Amino acid sequence: MLNAQEKSTEDTLSVVSVDTERSESVVSQEFGTTHSSRFLKLEWLGQTIASLCWIASVFAYGITSPGDWLQLIAASCWLIANVAVIFPNRTD
Repeated sequence: MLNAQEKSTEDTLSVVSVDTERSESVVSQEFGTTHSSRFLKLEWLGQTIASLCWIASVFAYGITSPGDWLQLIAASCWLIANVAVIFPNRTD
């Protein structure tokens, strides 16, 4: 017969194993998405449009200071990161 502390430890371990199984299934579902569907998601589209608007606003207001260059670089990096999702990795 288990004492109270051993039983508590056993219950905790079973909860952890259930959470691990759920996490693995969520991860496999996320990475199981097809390559083309990744860049068609609303989040990707929203971020890509936002980065393009940010770049356009830098040019609309003009590049007059070093801060403007930093804004342009940041927006461009954000856009490049979003576009990079379109191209498959070697593991896809």
